[in-house]
Amino acid sequence: MPSPVLFGISVAFGLVAWGAVAWLYIWPALRELPSPENLKPILLLNAFRFLGLAFVVPGVVSPELPASFAQPVAYGDLISAILALLALATLGTRAGTAAAWLFNTFGMADLLFAFYLGSRISLPDIPGLLGAGYFIVTAYVPLLFIAHGIAFRILLRTKVASPSRGALSTA
Repeated sequence: MPSPVLFGISVAFGLVAWGAVAWLYIWPALRELPSPENLKPILLLNAFRFLGLAFVVPGVVSPELPASFAQPVAYGDLISAILALLALATLGTRAGTAAAWLFNTFGMADLLFAFYLGSRISLPDIPGLLGAGYFIVTAYVPLLFIAHGIAFRILLRTKVASPSRGALSTA
């Protein structure tokens, strides 16, 4: 079977498998937690996005992997991990809500941009370019897509806490 087909099947299976895990186990558990506690597991998961730095580590990926792909993917993931930790540290505050939105929007855009860059260099057509990074793309990235979807769902359902009018008028 051609490498691009195997790559596509691997990514699709990753999405389906993680989607099933999320549907059956992750979302039911997070749905029961109060906001913003329900964002903590997603933010912690994304704190591991430093793994994307593997795309610029010699010996992990092929030396022929174009820097035009590897560097934006690696450093976009690192920024996403930093934003996840910032959101986690400020969770429960107005700044934390903004940080969670910033993290989730940037993190999802980073994943989509990485797929765009991969298609520009025809990444699935050249076996071996990803090296061990293949497992990041086919197993971890689908989980991240699902987690970002859940985070958007949580953020859209969450109301930003604001002082009540009664609290302002009591003096």
